[in-house]
Amino acid sequence: MKSIIKNILSMSFSVALAALFLYFAFRGKDITVIWHSLIDVHWSWFIVLFVGSALSHLLRAWRWKYLLHPMKEDVSLRNVFSVTMIGYLINNVVPRLGEFVRPYAMKKLEGISKSATMGTIILERILDIVTFALVVLTVLAIYAEQFGVWFPTMAQFEWLFFVGAIVMMVIFVLIFLKADALFRFLRRFLFLAPQRLRGQVEKIFDSFLSGFRAANHTGNYLMIAITSVLIWVSYIILLYIPFFIYDFSTQNGLNFGSAAVLLVASGLAFAMPTPSGIGSYHSFTSFVLIQIFSIDAMQALSYAVYTHAVGFLTTTILGLYYFFVDKIHVRDAMVKTEGNESE
Repeated sequence: MKSIIKNILSMSFSVALAALFLYFAFRGKDITVIWHSLIDVHWSWFIVLFVGSALSHLLRAWRWKYLLHPMKEDVSLRNVFSVTMIGYLINNVVPRLGEFVRPYAMKKLEGISKSATMGTIILERILDIVTFALVVLTVLAIYAEQFGVWFPTMAQFEWLFFVGAIVMMVIFVLIFLKADALFRFLRRFLFLAPQRLRGQVEKIFDSFLSGFRAANHTGNYLMIAITSVLIWVSYIILLYIPFFIYDFSTQNGLNFGSAAVLLVASGLAFAMPTPSGIGSYHSFTSFVLIQIFSIDAMQALSYAVYTHAVGFLTTTILGLYYFFVDKIHVRDAMVKTEGNESE
């Protein structure tokens, strides 16, 4: 009962926050003009972006396959992609809930324990945080002058961002090479956890460490690093392609670097606890387009609406397909999670 109430409150907060962001994004805008700008986009662009978005998720599934390697060597990429898309589908409705459904789905499709899968999901998040920080610092270092709209002195400290980017690269490597030492240190603080939870925390630690050990195989380590970078590059490409829909490249001089700047804003937007970035993505993306690149407000918001819609529909369509084909039941997943069943 407590879990249900907690989920309801969490969802209510997410929806309210999304509504607030949507209000700021659409305030003073003519919805009719935006709607016509969307329906005027040729359907072929949707196909291109749909396929591109699906490929970016396939890259994420491909990386996850390497993280799962220590638990099972012959994990099916098809099943990993299926679970990835199902997780996104659930997150479209309730933020973060998909991360708890994924271990159940992976257990059903591949027989990997839920605690082991959860360890790799946590590792995924750490890799995403580190690589996103690397992207942000690199973008700030290269395009410091453009951010001068808000921080005029930023260009004087661009070398600090380069140093920060190098530090993040070192951290990325140490996360794997020094995993054992890191977890030996963290285990010292297990006594702080409630007695009834220590066993579960211990299992998560063991599974988490197994995920790190994927790097013990040189090929795995290299592929994890390559796919981690390619994931963010694919996101930049997906933000760059729509520039041609709205003629931003010709009329406003936006290029691949501009898309990288936009990625920083969209990354922060999706970090907000809103369902699938609804509202936060529209606000952050249109704000950067208007303030940094001097894009017309209506065009900026139309771009944000269109790119978000394509991404949302991609995860929803593919997620629903695999959800029904693989017969995943969210209620069973949540009941077994609440029952602390690790296998």
